[in-house]
Amino acid sequence: MPHQNPELAAVIRANVHSALAEDMGTDGDLTAQLVPEKALGHATVITRQHAVLCGSAWFNACFKTLDPGCKIDWYVRDGSQVAPNEKLCEIRGNARALLTAERAALNFLQTLSGTATLTHRYVDTVKGTQAKIMDTRKTLPGLRLAQKYAVRIGGGHNQRVGLFDGILIKENHIMAAGGVCNALKQAYRLAPEIASIQIEVETMAQLSEALDAGAKLVLLDNFNLEQMCNAVEFTSRRAELEASGGITLKTARVIAETGIDRISIGALTKDVEAVDLSMRFIAS
Repeated sequence: MPHQNPELAAVIRANVHSALAEDMGTDGDLTAQLVPEKALGHATVITRQHAVLCGSAWFNACFKTLDPGCKIDWYVRDGSQVAPNEKLCEIRGNARALLTAERAALNFLQTLSGTATLTHRYVDTVKGTQAKIMDTRKTLPGLRLAQKYAVRIGGGHNQRVGLFDGILIKENHIMAAGGVCNALKQAYRLAPEIASIQIEVETMAQLSEALDAGAKLVLLDNFNLEQMCNAVEFTSRRAELEASGGITLKTARVIAETGIDRISIGALTKDVEAVDLSMRFIAS
């Protein structure tokens, strides 16, 4: 289970409350009412594919919300690599509660495991280089902190959570602020305490301006491999360089080998392929 700081615990409660309310509406689970009210149930969850497990706390909360006394025994932990037909956990409790919580619980587990699994593939692809795999703000609505947790579980790194805790100066900001130098000066003056102040550049000339203005984190927007190599050599460790734009599992390794520091990939959280899971229920 994840170490739940207060912020993450609150997010889990809110995510689960929303998911259950969406599924149950005002009339509750009509189908589950076919089962005697006090009947007990026993279920197991297996995976049908190789994956990195993630989302156990959300899964648990779905069942515990409906049946606080239910018992959930996990055989693997978040971050574990699991294989097809491997048993992940067993659940015992009120049969109606188990049936009602099933879909929401599996939705969280399969979605967050999908994010963690894809992140792990990218991390494994660039292994041995200095490049870090980074996430973006391209997350599923309402699941940003959940998916960012999944990225960490997969071995990746988080960028800013939102617009409030970091600055990314893009093309339109540069134009409106009167150039690279002015934009950076205003950013440092506006938020000197913010650790993440990043500027996006499109050319070597803009990179030079950014470095002269004291930039410590630079996003190379759609640079090709030759341009990345030139940028790495020119920067000479004066700032961290990040590659972004259209990067795939096929191209990540060669990009990492340019000496780039960071590779940001929106697909980690926006192109989610859910892990195939199955919950098998046995009435008792």
